[in-house]
Amino acid sequence: MSYKPSVGPQMAAPNVIPMADIMLVLLIIFMVVTPMLSKGLSVELAKVQNPSDMPDADKDDAVIVGISASGDVYLGSAKSDVTQIADQVRDRISNKLDKTVFVKSDGRAKYGDVVKVVDEIRSAGVDNVGLITDRAEQSQRTAPRPPAD
Repeated sequence: MSYKPSVGPQMAAPNVIPMADIMLVLLIIFMVVTPMLSKGLSVELAKVQNPSDMPDADKDDAVIVGISASGDVYLGSAKSDVTQIADQVRDRISNKLDKTVFVKSDGRAKYGDVVKVVDEIRSAGVDNVGLITDRAEQSQRTAPRPPAD
């Protein structure tokens, strides 16, 4: 008589626990990395006291022109020339209903450079130009106490 080892029943379901672990790790990585992705040129924005909210600037199809402290002009993240920016903006807004372009300028950029870029954008047929700024920190001032009698 020969000895034949017996095999237990086969498992038909795949083991999904390692796949779930990998998916959770990827989810955490994307949650950490996504806020770090910035659109276009990263600049130190000018600080103002009463900025207006511009939620349209965060949209994926928003046209953002950046101006660095040295006066370099960027359309999105691609460096451009001031003389060509009007044509490039015109191409980007040609098929859009909302013809708004946002200018993200470094606070240390020369005023004349910013005005020149805004003029070029307006010459491209842009309806609205939004200037992206940062809110200045306001110190909480308290009224002086009245003198005690």
